[in-house]
Amino acid sequence: MAASSNCSITLLLIVALLSLSSISTSHAARSLLQLPNLPTIPSLPQPTMPQLPNIPNLPTASTLPPLPSVTSLPTLPTANSPLPSLPTLPSVPK
Repeated sequence: MAASSNCSITLLLIVALLSLSSISTSHAARSLLQLPNLPTIPSLPQPTMPQLPNIPNLPTASTLPPLPSVTSLPTLPTANSPLPSLPTLPSVPK
């Protein structure tokens, strides 16, 4: 019983605080709207942008070197001899 009333009181306090903060935010926004007219900001001159460098010509497909053929690729070595067997673990004396 006491836990539910504590929870409801806490919830009520949170709702009250949120509504009060909403009122103060609304009041601040309204006071900002009622300020006298502020002086206008003078327009600034537009800067001139430097020219971008030209993009160099990329090589085309006709100027690329030929790709290697499949026959000129190296082959992987193969294991002709069998692998040695692993040594056995020594037995623990009892």
